[in-house]
Amino acid sequence: MTDDVLFLSGQQVTRLLDVDTAIASQRAAFTALGSGTADRPAKIMHPSRFDDSVVFAYVSRLSADSGAVAKFGSVNPGNAAAGLPTVHAVVSVLDPVTGRLSAVMDGTAVTTLRTAAASAVAVDALATPDSTDLAVLGSGVQALAHVRAVARVRDLKSVRLWSPAPEHRARAARTLAAELDLAVEAADSAESAVTGATLVATCTLSATPVLRGRWLAPGCTVVSVGSFEPTRREVDPEVLRRSAAVVVDDPVAAAAHAGPVVDALAAGVLAESDLVGLGAVLTGRATARTGPGDIVHYNSVGLGIQDAAAAWAAVRAAQEERR
Repeated sequence: MTDDVLFLSGQQVTRLLDVDTAIASQRAAFTALGSGTADRPAKIMHPSRFDDSVVFAYVSRLSADSGAVAKFGSVNPGNAAAGLPTVHAVVSVLDPVTGRLSAVMDGTAVTTLRTAAASAVAVDALATPDSTDLAVLGSGVQALAHVRAVARVRDLKSVRLWSPAPEHRARAARTLAAELDLAVEAADSAESAVTGATLVATCTLSATPVLRGRWLAPGCTVVSVGSFEPTRREVDPEVLRRSAAVVVDDPVAAAAHAGPVVDALAAGVLAESDLVGLGAVLTGRATARTGPGDIVHYNSVGLGIQDAAAAWAAVRAAQEERR
């Protein structure tokens, strides 16, 4: 069975799925979602009774010529203190015609790349063209990936980065400055990082808000990727109250899983009909930003269709190399 199965390590996935390829895959994923042309069963997201980990499973299929993709893994917040990714997973890819196993790959790399790439797609669709000052709350794997991805869709002039551990944020700032030839500053506080920024990305697993709505400048676009279950809320209620549009990867998933959205719905600040799908924006079915002064918030909980698109992009890149 394994003779013709493609096995891709995390390093191989990262090499094959470069930032631009990853962004293209996520644009395809959300366009398919907005057009209603993808297969996407409901995901499983189950908090453990034994610790603070969360087990998850996604199954999805992007198109007729790409087979079903399944991702199984775990979120372990304690990994961050050890300098490890908080998400570990494995991705299986099936042949579109026969259903046979075609590929198995490191799901941690897929998750990192597709999450940041999707945020770049959201920034490109939602942020004003002159948004060039990025604030990032977080200094882990996702924070670095987000700066790399956003830099591909906006001509960033500066990056301010904050996380609770001074040594972590300083190291992340040095890494990004050297890699991207950008002015990257390790900020002393979340507020000083965010104040005046036109783009803000929250890349944490915080159960309490790290971003306050009162800090946001007019016209700011906020991207949040850590509030993927009801107990996690990276942004406070004021962020949603001040937002002209709350955009999500999927309204149904966000209403059930995104902590700040769940709270806003319960408080009557938002109705589920107020939630705007990113796919709907990309396909012209909905509008988010109506003017340059609008604050727009994008909350992602993660979808299997993202993994399907990214995994097949990696498979096809590997197949092309073999030719």
